[in-house]
Amino acid sequence: MKYKSTRSKTSTIYSSEAIIKGIAADGGLFVPFEIPVLDRSLEDLSSLNYKELAYYIMSKYLTDFDEKELKDCINKAYNEKFETPLIAPLVEKAGVHFLELYHGPTLAFKDMALSILPHLLKTSMKKQSIHQEVVILTATSGDTGKAALEGFANIEGTKIMVFFPQDGVSNIQRLQMVTQEGSNTFVSAIEGNFDDAQNAVKSIFSDKQLAEKLADKGHILSSANSINIGRLIPQIVYYFYGYLTLLRDGKVSKGGSINVVVPTGNFGNILAAFYAKKMGLPVSKLICASNENNVLYDFIKTGIYNRKRELHLTSSPSMDILISSNLERLLYEISGHDEVLIQNLMHKLSTEGIYEIPDIMKQQLKDFYGDYSTEAEVFDSIKQLYETDEYLIDTHTAVAYSVYQKYRNQTGDTTPTIIASTASPFKFGQAVSKAIGIDIVGLDDFGILEKLADAAKVKVPVAVKELKTKPILHNSLAKKNEIKNVIENFLGGNK
Repeated sequence: MKYKSTRSKTSTIYSSEAIIKGIAADGGLFVPFEIPVLDRSLEDLSSLNYKELAYYIMSKYLTDFDEKELKDCINKAYNEKFETPLIAPLVEKAGVHFLELYHGPTLAFKDMALSILPHLLKTSMKKQSIHQEVVILTATSGDTGKAALEGFANIEGTKIMVFFPQDGVSNIQRLQMVTQEGSNTFVSAIEGNFDDAQNAVKSIFSDKQLAEKLADKGHILSSANSINIGRLIPQIVYYFYGYLTLLRDGKVSKGGSINVVVPTGNFGNILAAFYAKKMGLPVSKLICASNENNVLYDFIKTGIYNRKRELHLTSSPSMDILISSNLERLLYEISGHDEVLIQNLMHKLSTEGIYEIPDIMKQQLKDFYGDYSTEAEVFDSIKQLYETDEYLIDTHTAVAYSVYQKYRNQTGDTTPTIIASTASPFKFGQAVSKAIGIDIVGLDDFGILEKLADAAKVKVPVAVKELKTKPILHNSLAKKNEIKNVIENFLGGNK
């Protein structure tokens, strides 16, 4: 299996090279030359546990990893760090199946991929005989940052730098990042929103002068964002796992299809479901759920992508995004791998803030349904599920549940449906508590979480509870045009 850029007919490379580079030199994203297909039946695969399934799926993409290398990465990733040996349990509530992707160390779905990426990267470096230090550069809208920090902290041969929007994450998300230990870690808030942080980081990757300067000092840049193909591939696994759980439990018949609902801003999580469908997973409809930053809803409806709009700060901050980076990979697939067209569309997005895809590509969006939830609908969804099923969901999952209800009401479609449940409700305790009617006046974040835990008759997760006494280790605040200097200072030893 070889990989290439979405934007040019550059020479192809192996997966280990793509994982190290993170992003192509022309600014494009690495994609597999072709998406592999299943060569075992779904009934056969249903007997596999999560690790075994991960090996089967990932081995089709990472063909330059031998069996021992890949299994070693998988075993180190999906171990006791997760609260359950199931890794991603499927819970049926209110006639829908919630795929709980938040049982990892940072209580968010990003752990599903970022627990394995450091091991894939370290193995890739050995395979490519790279002895330089890899610097992981990441912009985050909340969850990626902590999951990446957790994964890469104290990993030999790496440093990790995370930038987050100053006012664009929840307080718990912020505390998770600024209390991060590890001599190779650096965290900074950035003035502006997530798109500002993401654009600033992307510009660093295309700065050839800086790359040469860092190379001279023994550093190479890579990314832990979902632009890295090593992040995307592990996410494909859990959609198969969810379906196979339904098949094994008799909730879907042999050959039967499902719908998948994904709350997404950067489009990576639903892109993984699209790749799973292309591999042979029987997915009928890919339901793309947006919050009030509904740029993806508009795109799916019209074929026009327009980032020229106000960014709303919502109760689902990980989706407060107007530039959905991973959409580029979908455009590449539905354009018939037309690199010139993709280059032109991305140039238009960068310079004009808007593009429209051709009619033939619009027809290829028929597998998708898009809608969005208002803040009021998000809160209503949390309250409804809690009152009817005593089940707590976070704000991002509530976006998905609200959109699913709209889809079902509009279409009458009763196909078995999986909702990607992307974060623990305890990461967004204030919003969840308000939604279910808990009086939180005068309480700090941790008092709120204790009260929420009492109401839900569960314990506050240790990963959140321990933040109360952890010291703040990262106090940096940078302007978006200062990131280059901040990077050079940190790598020069000035933390």
